[in-house]
Amino acid sequence: MKYELAIFDLDGTLTDPKLGITRSFQYALSAYGIHEELDSLTKFIGPPLRESFRDFYGFSDAEIEKAVVRFREYFTETGIFENAVYPGIPETLQRLKDSGSTLAVATSKVALYAKKILEHFGLAEYFTFVSGDDMDGNLTKNGKRDVLRLALDSLDPKRKMSAVMIGDRKHDVIAASENGIDCIGNLWGYGSRNELEAAGAKLIVDSVDDLYGLIIGEC
Repeated sequence: MKYELAIFDLDGTLTDPKLGITRSFQYALSAYGIHEELDSLTKFIGPPLRESFRDFYGFSDAEIEKAVVRFREYFTETGIFENAVYPGIPETLQRLKDSGSTLAVATSKVALYAKKILEHFGLAEYFTFVSGDDMDGNLTKNGKRDVLRLALDSLDPKRKMSAVMIGDRKHDVIAASENGIDCIGNLWGYGSRNELEAAGAKLIVDSVDDLYGLIIGEC
């Protein structure tokens, strides 16, 4: 099946944000006397920020907001660009555009930060629309459902295009299902094959090189 609209997750799909995100979490948690090694914090790459503080540490609403402020102290100054584009991503995006695909981003990250990252790494030119969270977390109260819906409403309000979400975590798969579209799970990010299969990913791709064929229907 050829997908006319391809909507990409950012962290763990287009770029590897491990250093910036884990250091930002480490900095935020230190204010609560919690020390975590960076490698133990990779589970936070992908899910909504507030959800991670609540589900993994049992923070109250007030503690969550203080932790978010602390996280952003580090992230906005340093962590935002402690990041790297996955090899092959620019070339794949260019091929997709050349084939006539419409490309977008749907991320749990705040939209302002996502746009800065895409511009910094020269990826912004490939995307017609970038959907992300508000600063207050309003769009990720229900996982990624509403973030993805915003992208679909903006680019295909009558749902006439064949659309697919591409992401590395269960949150991407669930959001796609909730919006009635397919999801391609990618294994170069931070989710496992088991996680993606359990969430119901329609397809799972091992490498960036194979992604183009899946989207345009060659595989």
